[in-house]
Amino acid sequence: MKYTLAIALGTALAVPSWADDPPAFEAGRLSAHVKALSSDEFEGRSPDSPGEVKTVDYLTRAFADAGLSPGGDLKDGQRAWTQAVPLGRFEITGAPKIAASIGGETLDWAQGEQVALRAAMTGADAVKVRDIPLVFVGYGVNAPERNWDDYKGLDLRGKIGLVLVNDPDFETGEGDFGGKAMTYYGRWTYKYEEAARRGAVGMLVIHETDPASYGWETVKNSNTHTMFDIVRSDPAAVHTQIEGWIQRDVTADLFRRAGLDFEALKKQARTRDFRPVELRGAGFSAE
Repeated sequence: MKYTLAIALGTALAVPSWADDPPAFEAGRLSAHVKALSSDEFEGRSPDSPGEVKTVDYLTRAFADAGLSPGGDLKDGQRAWTQAVPLGRFEITGAPKIAASIGGETLDWAQGEQVALRAAMTGADAVKVRDIPLVFVGYGVNAPERNWDDYKGLDLRGKIGLVLVNDPDFETGEGDFGGKAMTYYGRWTYKYEEAARRGAVGMLVIHETDPASYGWETVKNSNTHTMFDIVRSDPAAVHTQIEGWIQRDVTADLFRRAGLDFEALKKQARTRDFRPVELRGAGFSAE
């Protein structure tokens, strides 16, 4: 997979200060703002797009109307409403070739269908991986304060993890992670970051609608297009080469081919005794 990288100078609304006493909150007014900003007029409010410009203009007018004072960058001796934030812009050039191999058979996967891979945000110009071993790491949680470690000393270097979305408590609603209330350990961002900390080649989050709280179309639309991230001095500290999602049924089929029972292993992953399981003979390739 080849990538294009552009540094975009994004805008962020600075935290303003109250000119006088703050106005009272009104549910109707808040609802009106939400309806306006979520309308088609704002085109999704994506960074580096006309929708972003419209959104910033709308919010600055609303802040000014509320009697606030700007607290952003200095411009001609005056505070602006916004401040400059350097952003990296990442996108995949062309259609990536993605496949899994197991038992001598090659399974060709299509971007946005079986898997949804994000453009690499490690700073690499291109990514090419071949037959990388796959390991199921349960919920991918390392939480010493909860006496929970899904990795059990596993060396993820040279491997790609397959990880469940949400927390170990989600299915039963009871446990050490607040029941149905998701902690940061349940977020896909945490799971990618933990993989990077462990030197993994990548991490694929197994998509299931209920624990994710959104369907595959949201995953596809959010991960297969242009990506943005803050400019980092060491992007590999929080990003791996391969970051993406994989369909639940595709995962279950891969487990079956490896002689494993996905649902049984998922149940084991709800317990602190879970240990990572390698999909023997399985490999992941992308370029």
